Amino acid sequence: MPFLSPSPTLFSSSLRLSSCFPRSSSKSLKPIKTLTPSNLSSSRLTVSMSWLGKLGLSFGTRGGISAEASASLAQGPDDDVPAPGNQFAQFGAGCFWGVELAFQRVSGVTKTEVGYSQGNIHEPSYEDVCTGMTNHNEVVRVQYDLTACKYEDLLDAFWARHDPTTLNRQGGDVGTQYRSGIYVYNEEQEKLARESLEQHQTKMNRKIVTEILPAKKFYRAEEYHQQYLEKGGRFGFKQSANKGCNDPIRCYG
Repeated sequence: MPFLSPSPTLFSSSLRLSSCFPRSSSKSLKPIKTLTPSNLSSSRLTVSMSWLGKLGLSFGTRGGISAEASASLAQGPDDDVPAPGNQFAQFGAGCFWGVELAFQRVSGVTKTEVGYSQGNIHEPSYEDVCTGMTNHNEVVRVQYDLTACKYEDLLDAFWARHDPTTLNRQGGDVGTQYRSGIYVYNEEQEKLARESLEQHQTKMNRKIVTEILPAKKFYRAEEYHQQYLEKGGRFGFKQSANKGCNDPIRCYG
């Protein structure tokens, strides 16, 4: 998605080169080999945060807690509780605006929220995530009625929405926050996710790079990000979130 900070030059790790990527296709771009925060040791991450602090950009310590304590909180489980009879699911598939709308349209989904997860700092902001230093992914947390929606239905929507073969990228959106990921809440979700990945791989001519990991603490994104496209997006043209709607999704509105 387009970067909304007033000082985008400070955060060059995330680039938007063109419009959002179309639906999954076997004809994909060559994966980009990048060094990501997950490849860095915790000591190197601490040094980077310390260096940013000298420039007044530090997000490693906030609210009086250390970088280590912040990372520990961020890496904890998602301890929120879904509504009775519902379950959570969490997905990363590029810019979360379009991904959320795709899940809003799935029958049996009762609530969607966009946010940040899988990162190294507690209570990140959009600007923090856009530095590429926090390792957060832009995710959609889906709440679904167990009697009206199967987890497999959500997996189908996930694969259809993005290209899972491009590393840290969806089309022109480049950065670790755009990586493909399925974040599971229980063993059954993990089993189904891995089986689904294997099945989907047979349809692709490039290797799927989707990560499947336990769901971690979910940080709800700023309110203006929530249901962004349904509300009108950048240009004020509302897009339908009706169940079963098949209208093409305009990624930025």
